Amino acid sequence: MQYISTRGSAPRLGFEDVTLAGLASDGGLYVPESWPSFSTAEIAAMRGLSYVDTAVAVMKPFVAGALDEAELKKLCEAAYGRFSHAAVVPLKQLDHRQWLMELFHGPTLAFKDVALQLLGLLFERFLARRDTHLTVIGATSGDTGSAAIDALAGRAKVDIFMLHPKGRVSEVQRRQMTTVLAPNVHNIAIEGSFDDAQALVKAMFADADFASRFNLSAVNSINWARLMAQVVYYFYAGAQLGAPDRPVAFSVPTGNFGDVFAGYVAAKMGLPIAKLIVATNVNDILHRALSAGDYSVGTVTPTAAPSMDIQVSSNFERLLFDLHGRDGPALSASMKGFEASRRLDIPQAMRAEAAALFSSTRVDADRMQLAMRWAHDKAHEVIDPHSAIGLAAAQDSDLDPSVPIVTLATAHPAKFGDAVERATGIRPTLPARIGGLFERQERYAVLPAEIGAIEGFVADTAAAAV
Repeated sequence: MQYISTRGSAPRLGFEDVTLAGLASDGGLYVPESWPSFSTAEIAAMRGLSYVDTAVAVMKPFVAGALDEAELKKLCEAAYGRFSHAAVVPLKQLDHRQWLMELFHGPTLAFKDVALQLLGLLFERFLARRDTHLTVIGATSGDTGSAAIDALAGRAKVDIFMLHPKGRVSEVQRRQMTTVLAPNVHNIAIEGSFDDAQALVKAMFADADFASRFNLSAVNSINWARLMAQVVYYFYAGAQLGAPDRPVAFSVPTGNFGDVFAGYVAAKMGLPIAKLIVATNVNDILHRALSAGDYSVGTVTPTAAPSMDIQVSSNFERLLFDLHGRDGPALSASMKGFEASRRLDIPQAMRAEAAALFSSTRVDADRMQLAMRWAHDKAHEVIDPHSAIGLAAAQDSDLDPSVPIVTLATAHPAKFGDAVERATGIRPTLPARIGGLFERQERYAVLPAEIGAIEGFVADTAAAAV
């Protein structure tokens, strides 16, 4: 399997090099040169498989040339052996057509663990083959940071620097990052938004001298390996609900478009997906883009669903690449225009092509709370604000009633206890395995959202590339 950049001028790379690189050298994102596909018989054969065996079947084409099947299975067993539920990502039925897929049974209680537990092991495996040191740079709106830090803390040949917007993540999210005191973990609270943090990460990768000196890599969903791991749970849920003999829809609370793009990949691989419902909060750039072609950056509004408080959705570029007919230079010109003007108009023909698979819904705070109350009162489930946004969008969908809709439950409700309590009157408690979080020492730096300040901190703190 070879990978190409969405912007067309970076070199083709194999899976190992793509994983360690993260962002392409031309500023684009790596995608497979072509999408692998499964026959209906191969999808039917996934019914009844364990999550690990499903993961091996789905990811095997993407890692070809870098890992054999036995190596991949061993890594998956190690990654998913840390999850607290035997099913890894269990499905729960809410009513006759609504389902939840719980993605938060990993060590940091968020869906990011599904990919990042594996990514940490991939980094370790690939770096063991090389005499080099990796400096991982990431931005987080909440959950990516803690999941990446848990996956990489204490690992040899890796430093991790995680940027989060000061005061704009929940206390649980912050403490899950800042109380990990491993010497290779470095947290930075920036005085700005998540979009500022994400822009700083991209700027560091674009600084060729800096990127090569410190051998930069990424753990955000700009890293292809993360998206690859997320494709698995679409197949796992689809097979349990009757695929390939009947289609399934998925409602995905999203800000950065990574989780829902993994569903797009699953559809490209042959999984019969009736619809991917893109559920946004009031920071609705993705809803505006898909429904009206208006991909323009507004001001971030802080909400009770902070992981979705985003205005620039990095992974949307991967979809635009396919909508541009995989014409890298054409997309590069469009993205450079967007980066200059903060606006991109998506033509009607492209929107129509996307609408064959995607729909979108904007969910405000009142509708989010109604969904949380419904889940508690009618289905006896306590859900977090992000999952509630997905559930609200699923309930408001006009899909054929015979099609089951799976809402991706992206975080444990205790990570957002205040919001859950306001909506339901119930204060969810953290699982015992996270006990003592509020008594632990924190360690992080507070820096302005300026590239010089961030690069200076990294240069003073990281081990230089060997």
